[in-house]
Amino acid sequence: MLTTRFCETFGVRHPVVQGGMQWVGRAELVAAVAEAGALGFLTALTQPTPEALAAEIRRCREMTDKPFGVNLTILPSINPPPYDEYRRVIIESGIGVVETAGFNPAEHIPEFREAGVKVLHKCTSVRHALKAEKVGADAVSIDGFECAGHPGEDDVPGLVLIPAAVRRLSIPVIASGGFADGRGLVAALALGADGVNMGSRFLCTVESPVHHRVKERIVAGTERDTELIFRSLNNTARVASNTVSRKVVEILDGGGTFPDVRELVTGARGRKVFEEGDLEAGIWSVGLTQGLIDDIPTVREAVDRIIAEAEELIARGLPALRVDDGAAHGDRERGAARV
Repeated sequence: MLTTRFCETFGVRHPVVQGGMQWVGRAELVAAVAEAGALGFLTALTQPTPEALAAEIRRCREMTDKPFGVNLTILPSINPPPYDEYRRVIIESGIGVVETAGFNPAEHIPEFREAGVKVLHKCTSVRHALKAEKVGADAVSIDGFECAGHPGEDDVPGLVLIPAAVRRLSIPVIASGGFADGRGLVAALALGADGVNMGSRFLCTVESPVHHRVKERIVAGTERDTELIFRSLNNTARVASNTVSRKVVEILDGGGTFPDVRELVTGARGRKVFEEGDLEAGIWSVGLTQGLIDDIPTVREAVDRIIAEAEELIARGLPALRVDDGAAHGDRERGAARV
């Protein structure tokens, strides 16, 4: 069985994570991920109140007795949600692992650690990952530029970001952004990561609580069918390419400011996409990995396939690589690299 220190630290069978996704991280999906042996996260702020989060945790526990966590995304704002109340619900509900994201989790980590809750912090740079380790995170999930949602402002892809983080950190590192299959998992492990975090792949599964038309669009999409919005606002986000996201890019590239696009990018419009299947209703997140996704499996089918493919690749070696004693003679076979 493929296992890493992440599996041992967080008590899961497979080194695969379903990170928090707004409007998506609900009990149906998270329970299915847990039952498949991976680590899934309910999204706290998908629930309108801390009390609603407590109810969603109870609902998830009715579906699985396997470990799962809660994502708490911390976003500085004029009128922030009651983060302390959400944190209290997480602790009082007996959740064993939290995924923090969006901002420095230092304010929240001491209380989580005191309650025995392990913290996985999502970062977009090595400097942020080092800070998370310093303030007490048990592991980090590091987002490369390929990811859906917010990739940060450094534009560093995972192929560089992952090993750059691994060589500086002592805690487990989960590779995020650009992963959808067993090949990606093996690549992440080769780069030194302890597992992978996948969003778009889990978004496009049977149990994902979004409209089927969203899933069909992901299957039909390619790696070119995303837009980077909010670049000029230093708050870059990768979203699906549609009339709304292209309009946002056009306005901001033309010198517009956030008030000029505010009504186009409201969360209510994005929620309508997921719930009603109106793909042009608003902006919605998807990563470059939609170019690797060509079906809508159950969560278990997706996880089992990823692990089986990874184990096979590790067992038999990379298909394009072989040791050739005759390499010095200049022999070269089509499609084979030599050592």
